[in-house]
Amino acid sequence: MRIEMKDTGVEVQMSSWLFKQLKLHLEQEWKYQPREKGLSLIECTAENENTICPRLRNAKVEDLWSLTNFFGFATETFVLAVNILDRFLALMKVKPKHLSCIGVCCFQLAAQVVEEQCNIPSLHDVIRISQCKCTASDLKRMEKIISEKLHFDFKATTALTFLHLYHTIILCHTSERKELLNLDKLEAQLKACNCRLVFSKAKPSVLALCLLSLEVQTLKSIELFEIVLCIQKYSKISDSDLLYWRELVSKCLADYSSPACCKPDHKKLVWIVSRRTAQNLQNSYYSVPELPTIPEVGCFDGSESEDSCEDMSCGEESLSSSPPSDLEGSFFFDLKPKSKWPALSFDS
Repeated sequence: MRIEMKDTGVEVQMSSWLFKQLKLHLEQEWKYQPREKGLSLIECTAENENTICPRLRNAKVEDLWSLTNFFGFATETFVLAVNILDRFLALMKVKPKHLSCIGVCCFQLAAQVVEEQCNIPSLHDVIRISQCKCTASDLKRMEKIISEKLHFDFKATTALTFLHLYHTIILCHTSERKELLNLDKLEAQLKACNCRLVFSKAKPSVLALCLLSLEVQTLKSIELFEIVLCIQKYSKISDSDLLYWRELVSKCLADYSSPACCKPDHKKLVWIVSRRTAQNLQNSYYSVPELPTIPEVGCFDGSESEDSCEDMSCGEESLSSSPPSDLEGSFFFDLKPKSKWPALSFDS
């Protein structure tokens, strides 16, 4: 099977460059996947254990989505923040009370990679908006721990990288109307998948192709389907892998789109406040006692650092830091809060 395209020099060069980029990212994606052993340990963790369980991880990802929306950052910032978070959690044994500080650090690290420097908020602003109940010094120390454990390698190849590449390859080779394949819709679907820990175990190239193939199936386009098959063959993605993850992705998207779905904790999803309110938050949000040290959290192999993690308390007893009033946006596409969650629409 080969992709047909118009015989113009520019388009041939573009196609060649795109597939070279695809090959490069396929070779690199394994470097940025969270350790499967660490993810499996999180999956097996019960709610009452004093370490991170799937619900707490997923709730923190939802908070990262909210932070991304509040500051108007790109989808790439959110996806990269989740990647940094999962890579760290899969490497280290983290206590729940430290998760808020870790999440904000991952958000800041991702923003520093993706966003313009002039648009990156100060640590004090992020502390106020996220209400993570730790100090700027705490965040700097935690950022150092995360940076060292991930070897300062943050510009990762993610599922969003492949989603953009696949989308561009299809547009380069199709004669269909360009607007048929909506990239914003695909990005929204990817963000929904990022909110579930299980998809961190999928290869980014496979997860992206699942989303694309499901959308092409919905469009019922034979031409687009043939291009997707060509991409699958080039990427050396087996039918069994694609079918396995496609089923999980399809179920996830169906769950999020269903009004009957039990959505995550409502309070965690609606804490975004207006900029006016953010400027007038009480000074008490700055009144967090300085901590003498933030020790390194223990590794999954059972070893602990010299300092105990119990000393690293940021005054956080739960992950729910949402103020109960002045709610001006919700988690999914800034819908007004309602008594029940509406269906999540991926249409832009």
